[in-house]
Amino acid sequence: AESQATFCSIQPSASTHPAEMALPMKKATVMKAAMKKAGAMKKAMKAKKVSVVARGRGAKARVFSGIKEKTSSGLKKDSLMKNKFGKVVSKKRSAVAKKNFAKSLKTWSDAVKAARKALGLTGFVAIGGKSAAGKALYAKAKSLL
Repeated sequence: AESQATFCSIQPSASTHPAEMALPMKKATVMKAAMKKAGAMKKAMKAKKVSVVARGRGAKARVFSGIKEKTSSGLKKDSLMKNKFGKVVSKKRSAVAKKNFAKSLKTWSDAVKAARKALGLTGFVAIGGKSAAGKALYAKAKSLL
């Protein structure tokens, strides 16, 4: 019987007595209004600083034309140049690539040219192909390297 008594004691909800809630709510709104009045004016934000760093596609071109100061990797106008295709590239990188080309691919192409001239070949010949001319061309080019 005692356990049933605890279950039956139901607390009255707030919705059954709306008049009790009215006073604290009025107080809260009055306090909020007072707080709003007390707040000082905020400072206006400064204008955002325009970036001098060029990023992404066409970054080097923007630096080269003078729109931006430097690339994200730190390249400035004096360290950039246009290559033979008109693309803006790094001077140092271009020089390294030219040096590497002269050491590797250029020597092979010069050897093949000389071998073609020596063998008297004209037109398309597959180097080291199935034909006798192709095999001879490959052997001659290898010997000239």
